[in-house]
Amino acid sequence: MSLPETISAPIARALAAKGYETLTPVQSAVIEPEADGRDLLVSAQTGSGKTVAFGMAIAPTLLGDDLILPAPGAPLALVIAPTRELAMQVRRELDWLYSEMHAQTAAGVGGMDQRTERRALERGAHIVVGTPGRLRDHITRGALDMSALRAVVLDEADEMLDLGFREDLEFILAAAPEDRRTLLFSATVPKPIAELAKTFQRDALRITAASSGQQHADIEYKLMAVPAAERENAVINTLLWYESTNTIVFASTREAVKHLSARLHNRGFDVVTLSGELSQAERTSALQSMRDGRARICVATDVAARGIDLPNLDLVIHADLPMNAETLLHRSGRTGRAGRKGTCVVISPAHRKRVALSILRTAKIEAETIAPPTAEAIDERYRQSILTNPLLSDAVTDEERESVSSLLANWAPEALAVAYLRLQLAARPVPEDVTAISEDFGERTPRTREAFAGGSWFKVNLGRKQRAEPRWLLPMICKAGGVTKQAIGSIRIFDTETIFEVAADKVDGFLRSVGKNGTGEKGVHINAVDGPGERSERPAPRTRPPGPPKAYDPMAPRPEKADRKERYGKPKSDDFDAFMETPRPPREARPPKPLAAKEKTVSKDKGKPKWSKPAADGAERPAKKTKAKDHKKSRSQD
Repeated sequence: MSLPETISAPIARALAAKGYETLTPVQSAVIEPEADGRDLLVSAQTGSGKTVAFGMAIAPTLLGDDLILPAPGAPLALVIAPTRELAMQVRRELDWLYSEMHAQTAAGVGGMDQRTERRALERGAHIVVGTPGRLRDHITRGALDMSALRAVVLDEADEMLDLGFREDLEFILAAAPEDRRTLLFSATVPKPIAELAKTFQRDALRITAASSGQQHADIEYKLMAVPAAERENAVINTLLWYESTNTIVFASTREAVKHLSARLHNRGFDVVTLSGELSQAERTSALQSMRDGRARICVATDVAARGIDLPNLDLVIHADLPMNAETLLHRSGRTGRAGRKGTCVVISPAHRKRVALSILRTAKIEAETIAPPTAEAIDERYRQSILTNPLLSDAVTDEERESVSSLLANWAPEALAVAYLRLQLAARPVPEDVTAISEDFGERTPRTREAFAGGSWFKVNLGRKQRAEPRWLLPMICKAGGVTKQAIGSIRIFDTETIFEVAADKVDGFLRSVGKNGTGEKGVHINAVDGPGERSERPAPRTRPPGPPKAYDPMAPRPEKADRKERYGKPKSDDFDAFMETPRPPREARPPKPLAAKEKTVSKDKGKPKWSKPAADGAERPAKKTKAKDHKKSRSQD
């Protein structure tokens, strides 16, 4: 199929030289007659050829009626990308796309030498590609002249807003001429993108080129459930099984990238890493190693999930589950780009398979559930590839004939074949043992006692004294044994240990996993026991030894009240009437109680009368001493 005639002639020649025969939906949409010369708001999924699309869209604006661009001077187009890698990739794409137009490009990205970029801008460029922060810095310092701009392109605009570049974007767009074209490309068009378009675009044409059917139709998705402790083994076997030219393995953190890349390097893989802690030079070197074939595997964080386009990248492995469906799509979009086919393998721990299924379902992706490649299957593939090696069918050259004759003269053909086989196998990494998870996670089976008939009991040395609780014991047990919680029956927690039941069909795998990997916790061990035993959940309360029985009469008076009359001189209840009949002595017969007479005394210090109580023997008591507070008060009054 030939390319459309609406494409500019220099662009058409560059596409033909690159091997383009058809255009993607987004590329066809931007060259339609109604899009000519207008501002565009385009939403298209990653890997749909957006860089070539906006390159074709702005070409007529930059060329005008000419076939080649004028001498380089002030930039005619400005392309803004969220990351350094994406900006450099866009520049490479535009270099070959505009090669027939003699275009000169320049870059302005963070992490690069600013002096080198300023000298390139002073020499002149037709197109400048950069990141928001560095471009704003060049504009502020006067190094980037915006007066001649005819088009501004925002690539991955949603990502730039997520990264907090809104203020920088508004500054750059405000500094550009008002009559320029503004093309905004984004995977989605949320409310912030719509507001940005409304503010800085004029009568923009809305183009939706996202596939209405299945997401990433050129990518074959596989879901692989493995025990959590064997996740890295599954990554190794997947790499050996597919034998991809280039592969990206995604991990969630920088430490996970370091650990996994070291493990792969020790197994003989050519590995590079890509994460946010690397300098720009290191990241550029890693990507260049992938492009020129010095490395075949890149272990990366989500910093590589957008914009990275590597040649012959046909395998993406999710060693760690992505956080959401959007991250899954952007990670997987590194393969299956621009019509190429690719494979995406999602490796999920067994206890998180439902989470993986939920993410795939949210992304509207149907993945085939597969078992991890076994070591036996990989060995068989090794031997088949050795037997079908193309070198075996090549004719012997004159330079090799003498050495071949010498080998045949000194060694038997069988010995030569054995040596060849051993050399070939030694050059290939040894596969790992991975336990296949055969449980169907689509339906939950009811947990009944019948389901655990014939099961086995185990104990873990954690109990109430260690604050053991099922909510964290159960995940630890499942992870250690490579099973799900459906395989665990009764859990009984005692003071210093906990016993639990494992279903009969999971016991063998549970024992293998625990024996190989342990519990993963320091000082925590799981051992088999004969059964639940006769352990009591709580110790019996401490009691005193029994004594002789005591007679008890509820109507008998308390011993301590029997002598109340003698102790207190008061009658008991039965002598109350006699006590009341005893006449009280007359009042006058009572001895008079002496009354203390009060006398007036005069205070010596203040001269005021003061009452005091005389002593019992008639002597007058001494006057009461004045408090220290009164002394202070009297001094103040004086």
